[in-house]
Amino acid sequence: MNEEVSSGWTRSLALPAAGFSLAVIHQYLFLDNRYGVSYPLFTVLFYAYMLYFAKDKIRKPAAAAYAGMAFIFLLSLTYGLFANGFFHNLNKLVIPIAILLHLAYMIGDDRPAWDRFSLVFSMLDHLIPQNLRQWPRIADVFKRASGQPEEGKSRRVLGKVLIGLCVSFPLLVIVLMLLSSADGVFHSVLSEIPVWLSNVSLIEGFIRTVWALLLGMFFFGFVRGFLFPHKEEDVPGKWKRPEQESAELPDFRVDSIIAATVLTAVNTVYLLFVYVQFSYLFGGWQGVLPSGETYAEYARRGFFELIMVAGINFIILLGLLLLDTKGTEKMNKAIRGLLYLLAGCSAVMLYSAYTRLALYEEAYGYTTIRFLVHGFMIFLGLLLIVTALRIGLPRLPLAKCYIVLGTAAYLIMNYIGMDVIIAGNNIARYEVSGKLDAAYLFTLSDDAVPRLIEFSHNRNGMLDNGLWQKRQDQVHTNDKWPSFNLSRYRAAAELDQYLEKQGGA
Repeated sequence: MNEEVSSGWTRSLALPAAGFSLAVIHQYLFLDNRYGVSYPLFTVLFYAYMLYFAKDKIRKPAAAAYAGMAFIFLLSLTYGLFANGFFHNLNKLVIPIAILLHLAYMIGDDRPAWDRFSLVFSMLDHLIPQNLRQWPRIADVFKRASGQPEEGKSRRVLGKVLIGLCVSFPLLVIVLMLLSSADGVFHSVLSEIPVWLSNVSLIEGFIRTVWALLLGMFFFGFVRGFLFPHKEEDVPGKWKRPEQESAELPDFRVDSIIAATVLTAVNTVYLLFVYVQFSYLFGGWQGVLPSGETYAEYARRGFFELIMVAGINFIILLGLLLLDTKGTEKMNKAIRGLLYLLAGCSAVMLYSAYTRLALYEEAYGYTTIRFLVHGFMIFLGLLLIVTALRIGLPRLPLAKCYIVLGTAAYLIMNYIGMDVIIAGNNIARYEVSGKLDAAYLFTLSDDAVPRLIEFSHNRNGMLDNGLWQKRQDQVHTNDKWPSFNLSRYRAAAELDQYLEKQGGA
């Protein structure tokens, strides 16, 4: 692409100036601060920066692109709404990767499909090589913006600027002294400057400066890499991306007799397994357990069944569906029937594992890990349904269905209020069995605090000691406004209100 005909923005200071300004904002929002409203705020600013300068690159139609943007914004918003530590830590990895993939799809010059692995290669290309290639160009941008590209003229301009600074310094001293004498408020503001400077650590200032410079260079190179991507189609020996090699791959299909034999053998084992265990597979609720087996062993074996279903059965199903089989139409119909049978057996075993875990929770309580395993089982069940539909609908795009289901499931898990549900289930279990692990309840995030306050109030202050300690821990955290979180604010406010009443009582 000819850079001489590029837009005026890229020939001026606007692009690097905006990038470095964004980097300064980033270090202000995040350095020494917990994530809070700062995360969705910066996400909006970053997208505004990227899409403004690369607006001519946005692909159309962009329905999938805007859906991805909504997904990313909703995930970033969880830092301001909820306090769940598990998803906060996980999203530190998920959101940046999702942003990079989304921008590679939305404004990438290769126009990769969102359901193809080539999108990952495009993302990595723009993240590292395309980005770094643009860093040396920042000097050219400053030269063009100044209008003085010649070295001699640049030196003359710099000399004039230094002369102007020398002249203005004594003038500024006199003006500041006069203004300080004329206005007491202005004088107090000036007197605070030395105090503020004394509070600024030299090391901290160095870290903030380096942070802003490096991140500013990254932002500049990242957006410019989309505007002026470096092409290497004609470079000898250049590696080919998967979409370039796809046409050269041989047509490989599984022999129908081999496929039928494998499916028959596997399904025979699964049918025997389900038949033998059916008497107690779903009888755990009535206390019907295999002889000598405890609740823990019963549930643990169900989990390994889940691993088997997720591993072996999905590999077989996906392998045969994606590779297809070669044989007569009659044999292919028989294979489809065997695939349906495999999916059905997998569903029975998945439900068995789900039931056993629910039984285990009733006996030993509800925890984060068990809740996540439950959610994963439901997600696998949905994937199994989609895979089963693919058996009879060859044109059903599995990759797209899996991606949509995966992103939707992950978003739901972020917004479902996991800690509130865990606390509520443990409290409901206490109402029935009288058993409660109060210490574990206080390891949950601030999302669960209102539920704990309600329970303690109804149980004559049963959890008050833990609630007092919870509030003390919150007091010792001095958060600034970028770290504001609605859940933490609500928990602190309700704790203050409740404990004040309890203290008064």
